[in-house]
Amino acid sequence: MPNFETVTVETDLLIIGGGMSACGAAFEAAYWAKKNGLKVTVVDKAAMDRSGAVAMGLSAINQYIGWAAGDNTLEDYVKYVRQDLMGVSREDLVYDIARHVDSSVHLFEKWGLPIWTDANGKYVHEGRWQVMINGESYKVLVAEAAKTALAEMGGNGELFERVFIVEPIMDGDRVAGALGFSVRENKFYVFKAKATIACMGGAVHVFRPRSVGEGLGRAWYPPWNSGSTAYFTIKAGAEMTCQEVRFIPVRFKDGYGPVGAWFLLFKARATNAMGEEYMVTRAGELPKWAPYGMAKPIPANLRNWLGMEDVMAGKGPIYMRTNEAIANIAAQYKDDPKAFKKKMKELESEAWEDFLDMTISQSLLWAGMNIQPEETPSEIAAAEPYFIGSHSGASGAWVCGPEDVMPAEYKKQWDSIGVYNHMCTVKGLFSAGRAFSPLETASAHRAISSPPALTLKVVLQPRAQSHSSLTTTPCLKLTWRQSRR
Repeated sequence: MPNFETVTVETDLLIIGGGMSACGAAFEAAYWAKKNGLKVTVVDKAAMDRSGAVAMGLSAINQYIGWAAGDNTLEDYVKYVRQDLMGVSREDLVYDIARHVDSSVHLFEKWGLPIWTDANGKYVHEGRWQVMINGESYKVLVAEAAKTALAEMGGNGELFERVFIVEPIMDGDRVAGALGFSVRENKFYVFKAKATIACMGGAVHVFRPRSVGEGLGRAWYPPWNSGSTAYFTIKAGAEMTCQEVRFIPVRFKDGYGPVGAWFLLFKARATNAMGEEYMVTRAGELPKWAPYGMAKPIPANLRNWLGMEDVMAGKGPIYMRTNEAIANIAAQYKDDPKAFKKKMKELESEAWEDFLDMTISQSLLWAGMNIQPEETPSEIAAAEPYFIGSHSGASGAWVCGPEDVMPAEYKKQWDSIGVYNHMCTVKGLFSAGRAFSPLETASAHRAISSPPALTLKVVLQPRAQSHSSLTTTPCLKLTWRQSRR
């Protein structure tokens, strides 16, 4: 048996993970750590450029408020999430993400992310909250920003890649770092830290996937998101919540291609094998789930449930009428054959781009089966369950909210150990991204990952916000008093 070298690393802030939330935490923490002479260490089991749920890319960003332009208010978004999750949401955390997300999106654009714009220079929306992007290199751009921020710290910024963290280091009731090993070298690592952020994603393959045999490793959520955060926080003794909540997305069958662009951008219909729209034929089911079933938008889980009822009644499979959607959009050009042909080509390109940006396997499936979406509908189906604390999931660590909007009943839980945004119920342990619950940057269709928390505020003094005056009532009705800027 080879001898393993023990490597001890001491740091002020340890960030575990390499996905979007870890990159965001590193970028923000580096700014404040540099000012205060503190050390930041990031440890990723993979390579940051293509690590995490956004590794392959995305075709849209799920959340953009448009607050400065007056498109939406932050309270609009909180109400939307409450409706979509049927009341199971931490509204202080939702609000905290909402008030920072626009500036994060602007940063992405500054770093080089291509965001679709219309003739007037405004972002092209897929739905009310989503903006379209050419996002194949989305993760690479964000990782580059994080790595640059760490590099600019000199010796106080460190990135360890290909190091797998296995458990926390406990100092009494406080998390004091983490233990792990290199997956490339015979090295065992001991990371000692004053504060630790767990950003290792959600959990896939807890349940058997629909794809079996040769496709067992296929899933919508990346198979390397193996529940590391949940293990880490549970091992540390952190309180977990909503473990009964599982995310079951609807995806294009076998290729796991997201359906969001088709529903929201292309306005496609989903029907059963008889051509019936289950949202129409089974509308009588919705009042049973009032008030949420009677309001708009109809929550994603109810929409999925109506489709599943059709399948259980023998009316499956369910089809996305891609051909019909593309034809309907192009129909406005029917009197101009040249313009019609051009528009059809454009729509066909967008249909393929949606998957080439984020789910290449779906494009390969279409190509391999000679499916042309503008001519043939495709089957969609409910995927296996996942445990995640964002998107439409609410499963993960119970964390402290921002002090200015967190309800007093929540705040009491942290009064004795310190009121720090995103801190778990264990001293020194924080969580971000899909690891804590229930956040939800809810899109209406669950097709695309949540925007990263690039403005994560933990441990270190937060940057001054240009919008700061909030009031809350016991039911967490939030009001933005400051004038727009």
